[in-house]
Amino acid sequence: MNDLGQKRLESLLAIARYAVGGGTLAAAPILGGEVPKQIVLTSSDMFMYVSIWKIYFEQDLSHKELLNMLAELGLITVAAAGTAYVVAKSSTAILSEVANRFGLVGWGIAATVTASLTSVCGLLWILYCDFLYERKAVNS
Repeated sequence: MNDLGQKRLESLLAIARYAVGGGTLAAAPILGGEVPKQIVLTSSDMFMYVSIWKIYFEQDLSHKELLNMLAELGLITVAAAGTAYVVAKSSTAILSEVANRFGLVGWGIAATVTASLTSVCGLLWILYCDFLYERKAVNS
């Protein structure tokens, strides 16, 4: 397997770990406790993004690099993506709160939705890292 293929595989395994962890946390019934749970899930997502970045570029994502990426993507794109992420997380919190009232089936639904959202966001981040990695290889 080539270097890029190995990075993709490692990144997919990282997404799987974070999705399972997030889904497990989301399934835990905590009445009225969805806001703290979503804060932990959002932090977990950030750690996933940093992990994937480190897999691709073998370095920590620095503040300067993050600002350069945001400038490259354009603030409108970043604002739209950030707004979509907040809406998705808020919807997940509301769904989890409602699901808590339906017992085991509801908890399963909350876990599935959370794991799916984590996976989709992680896959999008892999695509972006893949793009940067290939562009870096061409420019070298």
